[in-house]
Amino acid sequence: MASFSQSSPTSKFSDLQNRTSLPLPTSIHLTFPPKPRNLRIICCLSINQTNNQNANAKNEISGDLRVIFAAGGTGGHIYPAVAIADELKIINPNTQILFIGTPTGMESTAIPSAGYDFASIPAAPLARPLFSPQNLFVLPYSLTKSVIESWRHLQNFDPHIVVGTGGYVSFPTCIAAALKGLKLVIQEQNSVPGIANWALSYLADKMLLERKNLFIIWQTGVEAFDEMESLVKNHSRLILTPFLHSMDLAYAAADLIISRAGAMTCYEILATGKPSILVVELSTDVLFLS
Repeated sequence: MASFSQSSPTSKFSDLQNRTSLPLPTSIHLTFPPKPRNLRIICCLSINQTNNQNANAKNEISGDLRVIFAAGGTGGHIYPAVAIADELKIINPNTQILFIGTPTGMESTAIPSAGYDFASIPAAPLARPLFSPQNLFVLPYSLTKSVIESWRHLQNFDPHIVVGTGGYVSFPTCIAAALKGLKLVIQEQNSVPGIANWALSYLADKMLLERKNLFIIWQTGVEAFDEMESLVKNHSRLILTPFLHSMDLAYAAADLIISRAGAMTCYEILATGKPSILVVELSTDVLFLS
């Protein structure tokens, strides 16, 4: 059984080291982003003020964060944005969030299903190859139209920050945000940024890149241990052991579990609720991945 952890070992790894007598990394340095501050300004209003005055004052004193997400096209661009929005809502449930995408794209149904407001802009896709007639003659018009519509949404929502998660859908909104002088953050899920994020990185205030530290806890079994150790020994991010006496610690440290689909293992994984890849052995010669 192999368990994968995307974060650095914690004290649970220390306990695991003590019980297995195996070497573990001794120095791990992590840098966490500062926790966003929830600034809220409160004042008292005279009950004699008119409704218009009250409404204007309410808008001026509101301390709730307003965020626009520019995301769409594929799940790889949409769901990272939804995950960020969910975290912002956990930090401050009063955070106001608006997603901008195309009216016919996947985002037009996925975003409302996730419980967030959605506004649409005309699509301005980049054709391939890059120097094609569509990009030379049609794209400038469609991109200008999308930027103008994005500007209108930015004007109405008045966000504190705009977050783009890549793809041609996010490009017009992020361009409009840069032209308005708004704070712009780009989030890139891939090791190599796409064309949109690469271009927007020169305009963004910050670019968030995916950097994962992968650690493997591998229970090989007694018979296979010597062979596996000869192949992967002295790996700084691997804990190799013939048997784990403290499976609860291994499960607690893991983000992903890869294992043979034994009955007891399936019950343990079900109890922990961890995502898993199970190898089902139907015969001695055939293995299927589940």
